[in-house]
Amino acid sequence: MARLIPIDSDRQGAIDAAIEILSQARPIALPTETVYGLAADATDPAAITSIYETKGRPRFNPLICHMADLAMAERYADFDPISRALAARFWPGPLTLVVPLKAGSSIHPLATAGLDTVGIRVPKGFAGDLIRAFGKPLAAPSANSSGKISPTTAEHVEADLGGRIELIVDGGPCPVGVESTIVKVEDGRIRLLRPGGIAAEDIEEATGLAVERLKPAGTAAIEAPGMLASHYAPNAHVRLDAQSIAPGEALIRFGDTQVTGEKDASIVLNLSRHGDLAEAAANLFGYLKQADQARPSGIAVMPIPMQGLGEAINDRLKRAAAPRSA
Repeated sequence: MARLIPIDSDRQGAIDAAIEILSQARPIALPTETVYGLAADATDPAAITSIYETKGRPRFNPLICHMADLAMAERYADFDPISRALAARFWPGPLTLVVPLKAGSSIHPLATAGLDTVGIRVPKGFAGDLIRAFGKPLAAPSANSSGKISPTTAEHVEADLGGRIELIVDGGPCPVGVESTIVKVEDGRIRLLRPGGIAAEDIEEATGLAVERLKPAGTAAIEAPGMLASHYAPNAHVRLDAQSIAPGEALIRFGDTQVTGEKDASIVLNLSRHGDLAEAAANLFGYLKQADQARPSGIAVMPIPMQGLGEAINDRLKRAAAPRSA
């Protein structure tokens, strides 16, 4: 099993142990404000290959490259004025910007799936400190088997990948709970490639520009992580916008409204009793895992509003409910 080092009791020990493993082209699991990431050197093809192999991730699905700050990011990629303004406003934080690679950039093509663009994010807290100490960007998708529910605690990582990696850095529960928002600026327009921890409305307010939504899940070309139609999936089938419950189903509620047949549910979990979308986002992946562990006949999810972080929550739920390829 993986070694687990809590940040609270041994932050420097966690950094030292992480750098030792990263320097040998092997991945580690680390906490970010969004979800736990499976991190490895974004400039080393052996390290990136180890991420794909550990997750069982398709190699056509690009990886986000995490930087210590904007200055580091500009050594690897070119930023237009709008992207630079977004970075200045929201970094460090849960926003990923898809920008053109610099000529001769040392980010390896395996990390970008051969694209001439790269998704870049500057994370808060421990992850940013580690990147600064390591001195190179880290490619870091979520620390889970490909297509499964993203981990928001070290225990989630250990249960899934603990036998395949050497180190899990434990930073406690992730405060945001869903992955970063991904946007791409093209010809002065902002395209939303994946909703996430920064609401599209906040981006519009910061820039004065409308954010263009992407095509329905699975119909757009893959330009960034999280664009596969089926993703974030538990073992049980997920049913959305539930107004009633069949016997044996798990119920994931939102707010204080009850649904027909609720007493027959195998387990009832409430993302937020007070209808708080930030609380719901933080609880989403953990509650999907908890519901799935009850071995229900299915997982029924009540309607979630589409505004603010609700857009990201609904995006993850739609992908969790999507039919899976054979």
